[in-house]
Amino acid sequence: MESRLAIWVVVLVLVGGENGGVSGSGPMSCGFPAIFNFGDSNSDTGSMSSAGGENQLPLGMSVGKKFKRACDGRLIIDFLGKEIIFLCNRYITASKSLNSYAFKSRTTALYTNTSNDDPLVKSSLPEPEVFSNALYTIDIGQNDIAYNFDLKSKPEIFDRYYDSLQRLLDNGAKFVWVHNTGPFGCLARIQRSNCTQDGSPCPAADEHGCLIQWNNVAQEVNALIKDRVYKLRAKYPDAVITLVDVYSAKYSLFGNPKSQGFDEPFNYCCGSQYIWCGGRELEVAGTFASYYESAKLINATCNNPSKYISWDGVHYTEAANRIVANLIASGTFSDPPVPISEACHK
Repeated sequence: MESRLAIWVVVLVLVGGENGGVSGSGPMSCGFPAIFNFGDSNSDTGSMSSAGGENQLPLGMSVGKKFKRACDGRLIIDFLGKEIIFLCNRYITASKSLNSYAFKSRTTALYTNTSNDDPLVKSSLPEPEVFSNALYTIDIGQNDIAYNFDLKSKPEIFDRYYDSLQRLLDNGAKFVWVHNTGPFGCLARIQRSNCTQDGSPCPAADEHGCLIQWNNVAQEVNALIKDRVYKLRAKYPDAVITLVDVYSAKYSLFGNPKSQGFDEPFNYCCGSQYIWCGGRELEVAGTFASYYESAKLINATCNNPSKYISWDGVHYTEAANRIVANLIASGTFSDPPVPISEACHK
């Protein structure tokens, strides 16, 4: 079975300025010259839409700029990038050019392979030594749960996960920042799709209202991620591999949402259960279908996304992303407990 790892996209998020990138001023700061993010749309909500789709509001409404990212504003990776890199002179979304060189194929000679394929990308990429000194952020797992809820293929999926990270390390990566997966049972769309309107009871929920069965699967996935990370640490003792408990950071949003400014923890700002935010609807004999070019574009959204944890039922709002990013950047949820600006140290 093909793992969802096969469609990871690599995104060069931030590249330092002429001085190689300036991070925090502390004596232990690493001065990473770049960040590379590997993940699904949970970590870069623009990874699937950069090649097409609508480029208009409400996407980007909280920053006053329309863009092809499934969010009202900034993502966790944006806030993390600002945390560790002060001078930035480039922002490159390379999903189209680097997609075929994701983990399914090879991460060997990433710079050379991509340059051979697209001269325009070659002129935008940094020097090869930047790749070996960069921070690599890894954020996957949510799609594997979504498409394989019972995860009968868990060992195979995470053997591929291990192999993929191993290739990355074999090809010169030294500093890796690995996120585990979030509390799937807290996602607004999961809540709605599992709590039907026909009067049947919803699945069992925990004290915060999150669905226990789905969160248990997420925790199983996280145990497998932790196991693979520990094996990689043993095999690559010179590498620095930080495991970040994103699950706990995100789950904390649901413990007392109102104290953090959220009025709607299990509703979402844009879209509906049947029509994705920015999707199209066409009425046919009293029913609705999505994504017809002649249909009406659905821009209906809430007035204030900052009052919601969820933007579209799956992806978080900028307000929620900011809180999660601040929590994990501090090192409080990291193993070892180091802030992201010092993630070159064990």
